[in-house]
Amino acid sequence: MIYIFENYSLDVDRQELRRGADLVAVEPQVLDLLHYLIRSRERVVSKDDLIAHVWHGRVVSESTLTSRITAARHAVGDSGEDQRLIRTIARKGVRFVGEVREGQGPSGASAAGPTPPEAVAAPAVSLGAAALRLPDKPSIAVLPFTNMSGDPEQEYFSDGITEDIITALSRLRWFFVIARNSSFVYKGHAANVKQVGHDLGVRYVLEGSVRKSGQRVRITSQLLDALTGNHIWSERYDRELTDIFALQDEITASVAAAIEPKLLAAEGLRAETRSTDDLDAWDLVARALALFWKLTAADSATAIAILGQAVQRHPNYAPAHSMLAFALLASAYVGWIPAGTDREFATQLAGRAAELDDSDPWARLALGYVAFTGRRTNEAVRHFQAALDLNPNFAAAAGSIGFALALDGQSEEAIRRFEQAMRMSPRDPFNSFFFVGIAAAHYLAGRYPDAVNWAQQAVQLRPGYLGGHRILCASLAQAGQTEEARAAMSTLRQLQPNLSIAWISQSVPYTAGPLAHFLEGMGKAGLTD
Repeated sequence: MIYIFENYSLDVDRQELRRGADLVAVEPQVLDLLHYLIRSRERVVSKDDLIAHVWHGRVVSESTLTSRITAARHAVGDSGEDQRLIRTIARKGVRFVGEVREGQGPSGASAAGPTPPEAVAAPAVSLGAAALRLPDKPSIAVLPFTNMSGDPEQEYFSDGITEDIITALSRLRWFFVIARNSSFVYKGHAANVKQVGHDLGVRYVLEGSVRKSGQRVRITSQLLDALTGNHIWSERYDRELTDIFALQDEITASVAAAIEPKLLAAEGLRAETRSTDDLDAWDLVARALALFWKLTAADSATAIAILGQAVQRHPNYAPAHSMLAFALLASAYVGWIPAGTDREFATQLAGRAAELDDSDPWARLALGYVAFTGRRTNEAVRHFQAALDLNPNFAAAAGSIGFALALDGQSEEAIRRFEQAMRMSPRDPFNSFFFVGIAAAHYLAGRYPDAVNWAQQAVQLRPGYLGGHRILCASLAQAGQTEEARAAMSTLRQLQPNLSIAWISQSVPYTAGPLAHFLEGMGKAGLTD
């Protein structure tokens, strides 16, 4: 593919930018950025879009983004003052506004007329980006189903359908399924399936749409080969809304059958095992999950309130109990609510969820967090591993094993578990929390510069997560960067006025030896009370 604008041409296959016949020297990452802006020229590109598609989710600073945009402008003879081709839209992002013609490289004929935006939403390969190696078993990413209802308030419904399909497919051991949070990076964007396959390291992509009207729902879905772009399977389902659980299983079974016919018989999916009486409960849980995964204190509080309604109205619905238990424990650990808040209630919820459905991985995850926050490492790992056994692609469970091991000083195995989690879900916004765990693992292993690096990335990616600031303070101090440690401690004091040695001893679930090591670093950083 060649993009032609003014007297410039960008050859995607050769990774070359030319002005007339002259080759323009451009760094690969700047080429990547320019390419993404051009192929996304029908819309404004946000900072998050750039991080996801050019840096592939890696942490980058504002200054890095600005310098790369400046370099891209310079490469095409533009400037921040003129903004003739690359225009900054205040508080929204940037957009390539030049007139572009498209053509093929030497191996193909010239394009006849403009290409629709959806056809060029993503290239087969990102410039300068290395593809993830395909797993040994069938791998799939389920993209967020598009809400076609015309009502933004129904967005949670289409998201919930997508999440249930991801969960159901993840329980099939022969699949490698990309976790929900990485798939949802593509929400709201036209996605080229080859690019998705390249970015996430999968062979197959499932996409679809949901149209909900009254008590009827229409779901369309299609399975595509991400390597070739070829269409494998598609189906449309028109059902009464009360049949939604059977519908979900039917879609899942059809996808499995399309990839490998014998999978359907081996798994034995049974739609009739779910009761339509659970529909309202599922609706509440779906709505809460859509909020919780935004990973903010306010959205977490709203999700907890909704899940509380679900538990009260549906006392025998296991997912409501397990998700509420997890949301309470995770929110307390992160720092969104005071440590210990509703801990006894969360423990009861997790136990009840396991009683109601011992195959619910979220119930096991919640039980694991009860043990983890109680500093019972072996018990926590056992529950987290049980969750992973139930759902082999459960990134949160793999990462949680890493946390339990890291705060117990088992650094090498902890790092391996974090890497496993991030491979399952390479674009997951939750990965910023795993960065903190990796920093802690390096810290307890005495690799303080490595700990500083990971902690800085965590703080940059999610400044509101207090755990990242705490491990940064201790790591800087132990690395001998005293002034930087004191400055970091000053910032942390502003974010967490109640910080003290007593608070850490009570609230941060390091086991005894690692806790003493951590407090030593905090003391060197200036925490004395």
